[in-house]
Amino acid sequence: MKRMLSSFVVAGVLALGSSVASLAYAADIAVAKPDAAKGEQLYANGDMARGVLACASCHGAAGNSTIPLNPNLSHQPHEYLVKQLIDFAPQGEGKAPKRGGSNGAPSVMTAFASALTEEDRQNVAYYLAQQALDPKTAATATNEGTMERGQHIWRGGVPDRNVPACAGCHSPNGAGIPANYPRLSGQHPEYIAEQLKLFRSGDRGNNVIMQEIADRMSDSDIAAVADYAAGLR
Repeated sequence: MKRMLSSFVVAGVLALGSSVASLAYAADIAVAKPDAAKGEQLYANGDMARGVLACASCHGAAGNSTIPLNPNLSHQPHEYLVKQLIDFAPQGEGKAPKRGGSNGAPSVMTAFASALTEEDRQNVAYYLAQQALDPKTAATATNEGTMERGQHIWRGGVPDRNVPACAGCHSPNGAGIPANYPRLSGQHPEYIAEQLKLFRSGDRGNNVIMQEIADRMSDSDIAAVADYAAGLR
């Protein structure tokens, strides 16, 4: 009887071990590590057979954009970039993307993001997260007249309108908080300002907190803090 019980126990342990190993193997397949080399290839060259355009044509070499309304993507958090690529695409049949363009129009990114697979998103984002911000093309603060106002909003917010300090989420030097908040240092001020206005209008609906904050900001607040953020390092 003891031998039979021992045999059942051993068999049970082996079966459990086999199941755990199988689950671990399945998890490895499901959450495969992103491939930076594939991400670079797709970013630089696209895949016209699938209608995927080269990201570099708008966002510059290694994610360093030279076009003010096209954001710098270099050294942005991997998880944050993946989320944005998901949010640009329609959220199911008949549903609008969470990130839209001005006045309810589709974002220019919608068609591009919709052509990407989950693997594409992971690979491109992983590649970009490893790229350095190029000091030669990174934006800087240029409006001395609003510098003090921008610094005040960045560091202390606008207390009388319940606007919190930007530094609380995007960090004092604008580096952002990985997975949650993007790096804004060196980002084009025109792009930052445009996004705050899209949050304010509700056209960019993928962050309720930012919608509420932007709704309490004036155009002059937005212009000042966007310019100041660009100059952070």
